[in-house]
Amino acid sequence: MTIIVTGGAGFIGSNYIFYLLEKHPEDRIICLDKLTYAGNLSTLASVMDKPNFRFVKLDICDREGVYQLFEDEKPDVVVNFAAESHVDRSIENPSIFLQTNIIGTSVLMDVCREFGIGRFHQVSTDEVYGDLPLDRPDLFFTETTPLHTSSPYSSSKAGADLLVMAYHRTYGLPVSVSRCSNNYGAYQFPEKLIPLMIANCLADKPLPVYGEGLNVRDWLFVDDHCKAIDLVIRKGREGEVYNIGGHNEMRNIDIVKLICHELGKSESLITHVTDRKGHDMRYAIDPTKIHTELGWLPETKFEDGIRKTIRWYLDNKPWWAEIISGEYQNYYAKMYGDREHLR
Repeated sequence: MTIIVTGGAGFIGSNYIFYLLEKHPEDRIICLDKLTYAGNLSTLASVMDKPNFRFVKLDICDREGVYQLFEDEKPDVVVNFAAESHVDRSIENPSIFLQTNIIGTSVLMDVCREFGIGRFHQVSTDEVYGDLPLDRPDLFFTETTPLHTSSPYSSSKAGADLLVMAYHRTYGLPVSVSRCSNNYGAYQFPEKLIPLMIANCLADKPLPVYGEGLNVRDWLFVDDHCKAIDLVIRKGREGEVYNIGGHNEMRNIDIVKLICHELGKSESLITHVTDRKGHDMRYAIDPTKIHTELGWLPETKFEDGIRKTIRWYLDNKPWWAEIISGEYQNYYAKMYGDREHLR
């Protein structure tokens, strides 16, 4: 097959490309990426020379460019990771999230209709479901949970999901959607919780934690996520949504303390700052459907995955140290440096 992976220079997309090239060397992989701040071409350095891999710098909103790429490559499958994905940035500037996440997705579906694609897969998020109360550990998100978004980011992803399913119903476009919990692992941009705390710990910098840090997330090791997506595009049913969760619920504050412990740093580095607007309290996914239909279960326990992740950041400091500069430094100061310290 020829597979176009959009957003493939980002965190999950790049890991997915590595997985495909190793697992399915008979396939041709085309990476389409705009290379925004979170897309890093150096991430793909190890595969750039592979004969069955091609990188194309392109915005999914560039209709003419996208159509030309499809004309050149005649892809069988499109897996759409391309998205603006950081909640804080969406609160600061919602419009770019609507443009990329909704309009960009519509461009991809239009071109898929035009060229008779075999499968369009939309990579989404559990954040489209809103949040769950901390005092109801028995509640989980299922594929039939109503969408109830809290941020411009999650609203834009929910809008894209609905559009994808509408193209399936209206035009018969062969689609699937997966909604995952929080990913972690190698090559994650350092604005996200785990790599941010690792980098700050190593530099003995303050570790900014929103509020009391009691927000709970279900953590999914990125390799497990890649395996799940591959199963969905090859064996999953058309027109279906599949939830992908890690069975690893953790409070933010406990993750930060664990990282401090693993790196031998004092918890006194933890600094509580003013909470994010509309901060969801708990996400938790029920992955029964993907397990029952496709046999998938997460293989990586959090204690193992977090150690692998920390080791990767220790061994690959040049990759992330280069990122923590310039525009990102300015953004970091705005998000955390100017916030009121709670204590």
